[in-house]
Amino acid sequence: MANVVPCRIPDVRLNERGEERRVGVEIELSGLGYDELVHHVARLLEGEAQLASRYVTRVDTGLGTFTVELDSDPIKDLALDDERLPRALRELSTQAMDVIDAAAERIVPLEIVTPPIPLSQLQTVEELVAQLRDLGALGSREALYFAFGLQLNPELPALDPDTLVRYLQAFAGLYEWLKSRHQLDISRKFTTYIEPWHNRYVERLMADDYAPDQARLMRDYLTYNPTRNRALDLLPLFAHLDPSLLGQYVDDPRIKSRPTLHYRLPDCDIDNPEWQFSSVWNDWYVLEQIANHASHLAELRSLYRDSRKLSFHNLTHRWPETVHEWLQAKGYV
Repeated sequence: MANVVPCRIPDVRLNERGEERRVGVEIELSGLGYDELVHHVARLLEGEAQLASRYVTRVDTGLGTFTVELDSDPIKDLALDDERLPRALRELSTQAMDVIDAAAERIVPLEIVTPPIPLSQLQTVEELVAQLRDLGALGSREALYFAFGLQLNPELPALDPDTLVRYLQAFAGLYEWLKSRHQLDISRKFTTYIEPWHNRYVERLMADDYAPDQARLMRDYLTYNPTRNRALDLLPLFAHLDPSLLGQYVDDPRIKSRPTLHYRLPDCDIDNPEWQFSSVWNDWYVLEQIANHASHLAELRSLYRDSRKLSFHNLTHRWPETVHEWLQAKGYV
């Protein structure tokens, strides 16, 4: 097994209230049955499991409430014992549900959703992932129809437009580099829910004079990206900031309001002994550092704009390679 790498803590550790920033994590996996996964999560985190509804269990722990669920609303909501159904069908419900359960647990991911975890406690997720790997958890590479992700919901240090723009610019500059490191599985490459931002939006975002107010920032993004299906999804944040403005562009009940970014790009490669949660988080840490280092962010934006020009360097170097060389020169990797 690879040596455990600690989760790095960004320099900007506190939010605008002076509290330690927190991160929510969503882990999709297979290889374990639902009840088995619930049992192990409760045991490993020393928590108490309570069934909330079909295929949704809350596990109360010292860090807060973790949720273990089947990541499919139609299956979770299915109830063949509903009294509104014909009696003959209800009499077959037990056998039918057994068949459905067995099939669902093979092709639908199970998901662990953490509570918002303080930055200093993220190593708990690393330890949980490593232990579940040892117990037989499987990730995206196990089968072509698996497209499992590991998603981060990092709380921002502040919600003013200047802070948001810095984080968005850092992500736009690092997107291809991040993708080359963490979006590895072919099944996820053929999905549409982790698409990059529209090119025209990125051009506007990376301009030297881009300094929008909140409404302009939201409208610029939503004009070109009116969907949840982005590698960095801003809709939960916008639902928190201005739900009425968001509603002018997107009407989707799945959007949950929260003061965080929603980073959806990485695969969950949990059964690979060389893969670690910390490797995903520590690359996000690089983005955190650049977003809060003005001169480095300016350099990255300048490099990005230059990469769009016709030059010998651009003809002989791919953008992820250029970014990696720059990150090495700056001591980030």
